[in-house]
Amino acid sequence: MEPKTSIVSSSSSKPSNPNPNPKNRDFLIHLEAYLAKRDGVDKLLKISRYASKIILASSVIPESLPLSLRLKSFESSVGVSRKAFRLGKFVQDVNALRSANISSKEDLLLSILAYGGEGLYYFVEQFVWFGKAGLIDKKNLNSLQKISAWCEFIGYIGSVSLKVKELSQISEDEQCLLSTREVSMIRGIGFADEEEKLRKLRLKKLMKRLSVIQDFADGLMALADISDGKGMLSAPLLLSSAGLLSALISTHKNWISC
Repeated sequence: MEPKTSIVSSSSSKPSNPNPNPKNRDFLIHLEAYLAKRDGVDKLLKISRYASKIILASSVIPESLPLSLRLKSFESSVGVSRKAFRLGKFVQDVNALRSANISSKEDLLLSILAYGGEGLYYFVEQFVWFGKAGLIDKKNLNSLQKISAWCEFIGYIGSVSLKVKELSQISEDEQCLLSTREVSMIRGIGFADEEEKLRKLRLKKLMKRLSVIQDFADGLMALADISDGKGMLSAPLLLSSAGLLSALISTHKNWISC
């Protein structure tokens, strides 16, 4: 089971010290800020875990070699370690739901599915980690993991639905800006402001599309957990590739936001 990058809207999760010129930022200072974030370290662990799973699933290294056994042990340990990063993370979804921009009953329902599903997922995952770490009895671990997977999957349904609506609104705003720019060009007046707004809007559109792809990748893994790894969409190499894709997208988003 994998945590997704928060589906919290941008208004509920802002960097404390945004850099106005990220391209000119010192790399080591940027790296320090990135590693200071919980999600930053978590996604680096996720990359290392799924890179290991891809190597194992592709049979690049024969199972008889000691390196294969070490990779299996490493992948398993990282998977348990990552669960520690979910302690208290459900609070961000509670706050996101409280501050969500809800203008209709549809928005309310989708927000409850998205933030409620993810919040319950993170809440239950705390007890999964307690069980794997030996703090509580493991007899209910399978049931907790199943509940966790369902909550996560429901969260992705709401998250993708909200983001598709946002993409539709962004496309409308983009068309309005294009029309305004065209009028400015015909009149022979400056349109530098429109160009800058258009650039930012297109970047936002790209990031939102990447976020949808990430949700589909993570949703595929949640579905595999629900089905206990059975079915055509539960092939180890496919799931490992989906996990790595999700981790890379999330790492990119976290990097440019800090």
